[in-house]
Amino acid sequence: MAQKPDVIFVLGGPGSGKGTQCLRIAKDFNFVHLSAGDLLREERNTPGSQFGDLIETHIRNGTIVPVEITCSLLENAMNKHSAQRAASGDSSFGAGRFLIDGFPRNLDNYEGWQKQMADKTNVRFVLYFDCPQEVCVERCLKRGQAGSGRSDDNEESLRKRMNTLLNETLPILDLCEKTGYPIKKIKAINSADEVFTDVKQLFQSYY
Repeated sequence: MAQKPDVIFVLGGPGSGKGTQCLRIAKDFNFVHLSAGDLLREERNTPGSQFGDLIETHIRNGTIVPVEITCSLLENAMNKHSAQRAASGDSSFGAGRFLIDGFPRNLDNYEGWQKQMADKTNVRFVLYFDCPQEVCVERCLKRGQAGSGRSDDNEESLRKRMNTLLNETLPILDLCEKTGYPIKKIKAINSADEVFTDVKQLFQSYY
């Protein structure tokens, strides 16, 4: 039987530092960082994409793109990286290690992953960056003012994204744990360096 890649889901509010921490984890622990949001934005910006307008509408409204689109983009990205490693002769780290940042964000995401990807991957745990809502919003607004170029770094979109987090994402953490995906919470209110100290301790216990 072919070896399955390791997957870690990474969740947290907008501005909780998921992307920053994922870059550091990828570097120190040999993971490929796949941001569901970045893949969707890339697809939205691809000329001629049949999903571009739909994705943009969801991003602006702070709502969740249909799971079939997101799962397909994630699977394609994983297959691309695995093929590149195989072509380069790199057989280390088994079938690969992937951080999936910003997924699953609701029950539909979770069920879609179970249907399309669960048998193809080994989900080790869910990493959740726990950060107060007001801190997340402040960080995102500063990011937008600094020219992030993201259409959702504004107060209206942030309110909608926070509502999605509270009403749709947080409830599935319990479901993930019940179905064998342990939840590992990291306090994300401190500086990036302090947060990464906690993250490293967690990953060193697995890798």
